[in-house]
Amino acid sequence: MENYLRDNFEVEPKRPSEEALRRWRSAVWLVKNPRRRFRMIADLAKRAEAEVDRREIQEKIRTAIYVQKAALHFIDGGKRVEHKLSEEVRQTGFGIEPDEIASIIRSRDIKGLEFHGGVEGFSRKVSVSLNDGVVSSDIPLRQKIYGFNQFVEKPSKPFLMFVWEALHDLTLNILMICAAISVGVGIATDGWPKGMYDGLGIILCIFLVVIVTAISDYKQSLQFKELDKEKKNIFIQVTRDGSRQKVSIFDLVVGDIVHLSIGDQVPADGLFISGYSLSIDESSLSGESETVNIDKERPFLLSGTKVQDGSGKMLVASVGTRTEWGRLMVTLSEGGEDETPLQVKLNGVATIIGKIGLAFSVLTFLVLTTRFLVVKALHNEITKWSISDALNLLNFFSIAVTILVVAVPEGLPLAVILSLAFAMKKLMNDKALVRHLSACETMGSASCICTDKTGTLTTNHMEVTKVWICGEAIVIKSNDSGNVLKSSIPERLMSTLLQSIFQNTSSEVVKGKDGDTNILGTPTERALLEFGLLLGGDLNIHWKESKIVKVEPFNSVKKKMSVLVAVPGDGLRAFCKGASEIILDMCDKIVNEVGESVPLSGEQRKSITDVINSFACEALRTICLAFKDIEDSSNNVDNIPDDNYTLIAVVGIKDPVRPGVKEAVQTCLAAGIIVRMVTGDNINTAKAIAKECGILTDNGVAIEGQDFRSKSPQEMKEIIPKLQVMARSLPLDKHKLVTLLRSEFKEVVAVTGDGSNDAPALHEADIGLAMGIAGTEVAKENADVVIMDDNFRTIVKVAKWGRAVYINIQKFVQFQLTVNIVALMLNFVSACFSGSAPLTTVQLLWVNMIMDTLGALALATEPPNDGMMKRPPIGRNFNFITRAMWRNIIGQSIYQLAVLAVLEFDGKHLLNLNDSDASSVLETFIFNTFVFCQVFNEINSREMEKINVFRGMFKSWVFMIVMVSTVCFQIIIVEFLGNFADTVPLSWELWLASILIGAVSLLIAIVLKCIPVGSSNHTSTVKHHDGYEPLPNGPDLA
Repeated sequence: MENYLRDNFEVEPKRPSEEALRRWRSAVWLVKNPRRRFRMIADLAKRAEAEVDRREIQEKIRTAIYVQKAALHFIDGGKRVEHKLSEEVRQTGFGIEPDEIASIIRSRDIKGLEFHGGVEGFSRKVSVSLNDGVVSSDIPLRQKIYGFNQFVEKPSKPFLMFVWEALHDLTLNILMICAAISVGVGIATDGWPKGMYDGLGIILCIFLVVIVTAISDYKQSLQFKELDKEKKNIFIQVTRDGSRQKVSIFDLVVGDIVHLSIGDQVPADGLFISGYSLSIDESSLSGESETVNIDKERPFLLSGTKVQDGSGKMLVASVGTRTEWGRLMVTLSEGGEDETPLQVKLNGVATIIGKIGLAFSVLTFLVLTTRFLVVKALHNEITKWSISDALNLLNFFSIAVTILVVAVPEGLPLAVILSLAFAMKKLMNDKALVRHLSACETMGSASCICTDKTGTLTTNHMEVTKVWICGEAIVIKSNDSGNVLKSSIPERLMSTLLQSIFQNTSSEVVKGKDGDTNILGTPTERALLEFGLLLGGDLNIHWKESKIVKVEPFNSVKKKMSVLVAVPGDGLRAFCKGASEIILDMCDKIVNEVGESVPLSGEQRKSITDVINSFACEALRTICLAFKDIEDSSNNVDNIPDDNYTLIAVVGIKDPVRPGVKEAVQTCLAAGIIVRMVTGDNINTAKAIAKECGILTDNGVAIEGQDFRSKSPQEMKEIIPKLQVMARSLPLDKHKLVTLLRSEFKEVVAVTGDGSNDAPALHEADIGLAMGIAGTEVAKENADVVIMDDNFRTIVKVAKWGRAVYINIQKFVQFQLTVNIVALMLNFVSACFSGSAPLTTVQLLWVNMIMDTLGALALATEPPNDGMMKRPPIGRNFNFITRAMWRNIIGQSIYQLAVLAVLEFDGKHLLNLNDSDASSVLETFIFNTFVFCQVFNEINSREMEKINVFRGMFKSWVFMIVMVSTVCFQIIIVEFLGNFADTVPLSWELWLASILIGAVSLLIAIVLKCIPVGSSNHTSTVKHHDGYEPLPNGPDLA
């Protein structure tokens, strides 16, 4: 079976090939209800059509760009046709139509923009101040005139549509026809109402199956709809009512002032107001890979594009479906999401079992029919046929079809969706947003987590605690108002220090809604600004002192930020800050004790390096501040200098480790998951934090990215097993490490990332984990899971839920296969020997619902327990149905078949049934015993290896509700619905006997679990690096 599944039903968790997707679709056979089974499967035909539409739109956008470039040479602004304002727009006080705005933006009509007075004139036309932004009370009016920033989405399916889909089950349709015929013939032979009971019972049971199925599917769809909306909900920094605030992308309106920085997604079409070095990646919209520089001459920003570099402010001009991105989003939503590996694999299992079930179904019908004909021939009645004979044949056909209903485990692939939907909802409550279904599955197999340091392992609440300046290291305390530092350095140097802090920053000091002063920016920037404010500096005063000429924003490759400012007079001054070693290498001078710039000697350089290392060994993030005066401002200032700077100070910033991180790391190690820190920080800082978190062990290796890059492929292979910390790494180093871990070491790798440059590593990893707070939109878009609170403990929760999904599906498969085998064999053997099936159509339909929808609800939604994180991860190539599962399935099946066979052939004697209704009582008792065997086997399936199957059972409220509901409804069927279900009421002794026979399966399970089984083949062994005790590996232990 495993080889067949591996050959035909194997797909990659991320970016599966078109060939693999088509291969498993063609291999699927005998699907009872394609509309339901494939509801959460990607529609490849629609996807292909959507791709064609997307390319057409991109081509139109590219054409518009080229036409606009050519037309600029010929357009005469004086001959422009003026659009007439509609009465509705005029009455609201606006001076431009929404369609005219969309036309100007779409065609990048610079002349049209100038016709309206440029950006300033445009802002007057949409009644907004470029300083204070939109007035909140105007938002409903703006949404009415210019529209909402939402795209056209498919409406949610109503509940009745799910009922309709459930009714498309071919076997249920056949049974409904049989039931209708049975009612008609029954009434004709047995009269009203007796003749309708059999057929009506089938119809009522089908109705119950359909309703329960539709409710389950409908609830899943609502969960996915809610999660999908959350995935698209981006929060944007805007200026409204004169203050900075965060708003949802859905609440954005025309006239909003949006603040953009590296990695942001442009949330709507707009116009550039101001900014520095703003470059935009428009490849998602136009397909062109070349970045576009945005400035006053090229002010058009298009929705859906990404900020590649720089920062700026934008005036929102068009929103929603009036943007090109809005039109493109309609095509992007077509085709659905790729199916997960478990979905595909279980479709394969369902196909194999379905083929076996069909064979048994046909054989059962042939055996029953043959026996019936032989009996008629022996009684010389072969030529005499009555309506009763026709009803018998119809009943045989109904039983055969019902066996097929039970045999084809339609619920297997759907149980994966149910389990994933449940897990994703719970993870959302635990601050993890799963963007791709397969990630939840794959995370359960993760054998390695490459994590960032800042904000993930640490709190990201930074504070300057030490400063080295004028040859002296000074401890900074927040309650001393910087008096110690002020008294230690000359006034001239203090002025330069404050300039380097306030003028070389991407942060802003703004007033919030409550009137309080807030610092907006990265935690490092905030810490530096708070330090500057502590020293008595004022951001606004320093900004007014000099004009900023050019800004080079910080990114993870350069690891520095530079700014060029015009100082009073005719000179320029460059300020630079960033990674301490990099900035120190750029300096050839230093500020001495009296505030003068003097040459930096080799001895001083070594001394400063020692200071940096001492700060880093205290787990402080070290930042160097430097400046350079440029006398001749007539020189080209397109590039800020990278050498001959004067060092001002070394700043040590404290970022404490998050509470609970050490315990979370220990949980990972116990689960066989290696944790590696990959950070851009100083190696000594990284090592100090890694030791505090329990990541770096005595035998582990810590290395800098530069050293890692310089090693040969063979050296990399030798060092990676022991690699625990990589410091001063570039995004390419992270990508290289992930690639080698996956390709050479066959590890299942999870990677965290927050910056735009982390996108390749997030894309390459098996599971990309983006940070929800510090992460850019580019990082989130390339991630599979967004960690909303940036906390490493949340990553461990994702791993735990991933394991729960995998194990829950295994539990359900074990349970369902047991029921399949017993139901098939029982009916077939009974048909061969007695000429009748012990379980009627209604009874089999009820059993099918127990093992399908209700079984999936009970077993596929169990929450994780701590024991799941004390087992090793599952390898890449695994046998989904393990030897332990086969042992349990075969053992329980043998027990149930033996008991039911004894009851079928000698039950009357064993139970001392002598009354006239002995046959009906025995058949009811067999049915009741069979159901209770499944109830207790469902409890058994909660643990495939451990003996204590009751642990945590009473905390799983879904499981308990299903169990209680099953038992209650079984009592109702047996005691009160006898006419419909072919049952008779049982005495309390027989009820007790049924329950006890079912309960014996608990003892059988204990005996079975004591039988050792070898590990399955095709499991990949993860090699653990020295310093961690290697765990036994294999899916049997997972």
